[in-house]
Amino acid sequence: MPFVTYGQTRPWAKAMRNAVLARKMPPWFADPMYGHFANDRSLTKAEIDTFVQWADAGAPSGDPNHAPPPRKWPDGWNIGAPDAVFEMPKAFSIPARGAIEYQYLILPTHFTHDVWVQNVEARPSNRATVHHAVVYIREPGSKWLEDQPREKMFSVPLAKGFTTSDILMVYTPGNSFDGWTPGMAKRIKAGSELVLQMHYTANGAATNDRTRIGLVFAKEPPQKAILTLQMSNDKFVIPPGDPNYRVQVSGTLPNDALLISLFPHMHLRGKAFEYLIVAPGGRVDTLLKVDNYDFNWQLNYRLAAPRLIRAGTRLLWAGYFDNSANNPRNPDPGAEVRFGEQSWEEMMIGFFDVAVDASLDKPSFFIRH
Repeated sequence: MPFVTYGQTRPWAKAMRNAVLARKMPPWFADPMYGHFANDRSLTKAEIDTFVQWADAGAPSGDPNHAPPPRKWPDGWNIGAPDAVFEMPKAFSIPARGAIEYQYLILPTHFTHDVWVQNVEARPSNRATVHHAVVYIREPGSKWLEDQPREKMFSVPLAKGFTTSDILMVYTPGNSFDGWTPGMAKRIKAGSELVLQMHYTANGAATNDRTRIGLVFAKEPPQKAILTLQMSNDKFVIPPGDPNYRVQVSGTLPNDALLISLFPHMHLRGKAFEYLIVAPGGRVDTLLKVDNYDFNWQLNYRLAAPRLIRAGTRLLWAGYFDNSANNPRNPDPGAEVRFGEQSWEEMMIGFFDVAVDASLDKPSFFIRH
């Protein structure tokens, strides 16, 4: 429902009151005891009290003479006019029912020189059917999906979908565009291609989607390059009925880096997620604690200030899953659940963005000294 005008908003006053009291809206799931985030959209107690008092008073419109000027919303792209747009050559047909395998699309950029991306946005034409879209940067010489056609949708076995290519962005509900402060940007090397990984879900009506990717280039070469890294675990087995099954993964950072943001990913049984740092001496610091993970609102938590992580620091991510009948989203509490691409299977992935010297790319960052 739109909340642009008073007339549109007034009928939902009671629902809004209940949603903000329960902290279901705005969607924000970071435990306030850990970390500070630049994109924290949670409401203060004073703001919640204002909503409640307004609703309890009958949701009055107020004096129109005191109204602020109408809000000017972005027309088209949220990132402003893109410098380059890449689009599916044709719409992909989505059936009314059934599982849909991940779809891949390779789009040549035709860039003859390295470009630095300041902002990026994914715009599905049919958001209701797009579970997620990952935009990869496939550099020249990469063997990943080398036997597949360009500019034509295709699917591959699960194992062939794994790659070490850098990620330009991840589109999920609640995360449709990305960008970095001046002086930091994503590099797309000359001759690279964009690979779209599209996860569609049928919703009862045959339809289609034609996703576009928009890029805004940095105005000058940055000092820092942004790399999207991830640690994941795909070897778990969640027992039937388990209400709090823990899956973890750990590793050490190969080189110094500035931590920029954290993006947890699980499926319908996802319950909670933690990003932890094991400091020298064994002390554990919590970077992010998501107490109430919501599959329908997958958010990228941006640190209020970048945090320097030294080479060799042990990182530990932990995901918690509710496979019980008490989880209203659980497709089957009696199932033994393993890693898989579809929503009724599970994933445990902790994405994170780091900023490194602009001279480094992803392969060179992973050379340990």
